Amino acid sequence: MYSSSKEKERKSEMILFFSATGNSLYAAKQLDQELVSIPQEMKKTNRHYTADKIGIVCPLFEFEIPPMVKDFIRDSEFETEYFYLVVTYGCHHGGVAGRTQEFLSSIGKEANYINTIIMHDNAIIVFDMNQQRQIEGEKKVDEHLALIKADIDTEKHYIQAASKEETDFYNGYMHFKEQAGPMYSFPLYRVNERCVGCGTCSHICPRGCIRLENNRPDYNYTNCINCMACIQACPTKALQFATVNEPNPEARYRNVHITLKELIEANQQ
Repeated sequence: MYSSSKEKERKSEMILFFSATGNSLYAAKQLDQELVSIPQEMKKTNRHYTADKIGIVCPLFEFEIPPMVKDFIRDSEFETEYFYLVVTYGCHHGGVAGRTQEFLSSIGKEANYINTIIMHDNAIIVFDMNQQRQIEGEKKVDEHLALIKADIDTEKHYIQAASKEETDFYNGYMHFKEQAGPMYSFPLYRVNERCVGCGTCSHICPRGCIRLENNRPDYNYTNCINCMACIQACPTKALQFATVNEPNPEARYRNVHITLKELIEANQQ
């Protein structure tokens, strides 16, 4: 497929990404320029991707890659010499790389490289976004992304191992979840009097779960993956969790390097 010559040709690369609040999109931008939105690609029935390098960049959802991303990978074909995944997270990754490789193996696929990158934690069920902003600089995001890019540029083969700390944290979380049940329940959100009917929530939802009825968001949770894109993006903070007390209902997050327009273009259904 690629012509040979004495002068080494630049290899073709592609990153397929999903991002709810901009962290994974920012990470993807630092790794390559050929970016393709997974929510937009999900509209296609036949998905076949060909490049020398193909990457998946996505966030961590409850210590797994998002179910939508799993569905995308399961039902897509990747023709490549080097397949990799980079997973963004905010506090603990819980050994997601190993579980992701196990998932890939179960569907007859395999990654050459799986790594994680710690970024701003945007789990507003658990954390105050304003407090998280104060420690964001300590995570040295750009420095870590540069190291990951160097790995990918040299086609390093690596699956991140889980430390004892991460394994213990994951096991503790799973035990807690087994005893206490899910952290949240449906319906997830309520709409307060601040709603101005702008439609931002419906535009940014990657699963098409929201439509406006009488200038108010109406939710169909059938395909909801609790990515929190809608509640994080609401300009008036009119969306609040219905059954969970948030640490700071007035604090929301979007990666400062990513515009709302970019996220809507990537996710809108």
